[in-house]
Amino acid sequence: MTRPTLSIVILTWNSRPLLEGCLAALPAATTPLAVETIVVDNGSGDDTGAFLARHPELVVTRNARNRGVAPARNQGLRLARGEFLAFLDVDTVAAPGAFAALVGELRASPDVGLVGPKLVGSDGTLQYSCRRFPTLLDKLLRRLPERWGRSVAEDVELRAWDHASVRDVDYVIGACQVMRRAALDEVGLLDERIFYGPEDVDLCLRMQRAGWRVRYVPYAVVAHLERRVTRKLLSMLTLRHAHGLGYFFWKHRYLLTRPTIAVARRAA
Repeated sequence: MTRPTLSIVILTWNSRPLLEGCLAALPAATTPLAVETIVVDNGSGDDTGAFLARHPELVVTRNARNRGVAPARNQGLRLARGEFLAFLDVDTVAAPGAFAALVGELRASPDVGLVGPKLVGSDGTLQYSCRRFPTLLDKLLRRLPERWGRSVAEDVELRAWDHASVRDVDYVIGACQVMRRAALDEVGLLDERIFYGPEDVDLCLRMQRAGWRVRYVPYAVVAHLERRVTRKLLSMLTLRHAHGLGYFFWKHRYLLTRPTIAVARRAA
């Protein structure tokens, strides 16, 4: 069996209509790459199972319960055979050529381990998807009313920059990340002690500490509906997200000052 160029891992949970739209966009978004699409159904109770049964071209694994983002995405990674590997949120619609552009950037830059596209809303509005590493102070100040938290958000989300050029960044959010298999093999899978966020930040930080660059690629565009499942202040997912963030700070031994990437970069 021919090895695919790209393996795309899509995690879904009670999101059959979104999954249908996400999958429908992939042929145009991935041409001319050889692609395998892996769907991890994380304990859905809707008609996702029946929908997936009608698509034998997909690689499917189903969980009896919601295992969280990192464990479920790792299930997909373990099945993946591609030279390049991608995470794609179910609430996205990739534009034509998006994945070909992202893989092309990785091929052209052998010291880049992970790339992310420009994310836009359904109305085309730019989403600030590449950011500086978080600190506890950032997180606390951004909870304040906008007139006080705005300057913090502008700094963390690089809002003074027009997001129109390729740029190395601290991290790109996990709604869409494409990575080199060799880089992932070196740093390891997602940290499964993080149930829901910030496993994407953790991966990018580990990549950079191993000498791999993380890059924002604006000429690849993905529409992101950005479902915020932690919007309720005291929801269980909000609490799990807070726990994951605390674990992230403990793991990387920082809290108020952003980590410095001291490891020498790889030769191009």
